[in-house]
Amino acid sequence: MNFVTAGFVPIDEDSSKSGPEPLSAPQEVHHAIRTLLRWTGDDPDREGLRDTPARVTRAWKEYCNGYEIDPATYLSRTFDEVGGYDEIVLLRDIPFQSHCEHHLAPITGTASIAYLPKDRVVGISKLARVLNGYARRLQVQERLTAQIADCIWNNLKPHGVAVIIKASHGCMTGRGVRTHGVTMMTSKMLGCFRDDPTSRREIMTLMQSQ
Repeated sequence: MNFVTAGFVPIDEDSSKSGPEPLSAPQEVHHAIRTLLRWTGDDPDREGLRDTPARVTRAWKEYCNGYEIDPATYLSRTFDEVGGYDEIVLLRDIPFQSHCEHHLAPITGTASIAYLPKDRVVGISKLARVLNGYARRLQVQERLTAQIADCIWNNLKPHGVAVIIKASHGCMTGRGVRTHGVTMMTSKMLGCFRDDPTSRREIMTLMQSQ
């Protein structure tokens, strides 16, 4: 991940040229956060903020560790011995947190993920890992929904995939119109859940039942 810091100019790799020593990536981030704190009108050197740049750097490394993950790898190990099971597999209301790419504000919500297997299934925890692999990136909810569905569709080759996400966006609740309590819902259906009305009704009923 590349970080750009206001006021920081990287030097040429030729060490014979004069100029400041290049900062390591964490130092760049620390510098940027100190600039932001100062811009807000506060003093980054006061006791309460002195360690904030290091803490924020560690936090954002964790928030965005999805860039270091290929979620498809979670679906590489599958199981064929399922006793003839050929019905829907559904994991409902999986909590997640992401960040909006427009304001870096939190996106907090739940996802329900389902697929109708052909001849193999995957460990259920892997569906949650696929969700988190994509959620821990800068996102928009529509793309997050599509990425999860496409990943399962392309790697498990099931009869159908359904993903529904319900989330609250900090860029809307904490700024701008500040509409607290509002949630956004997105869905993506593939295969039989998109093309067959009966299968679509079934999965929607299962996902929305209490």
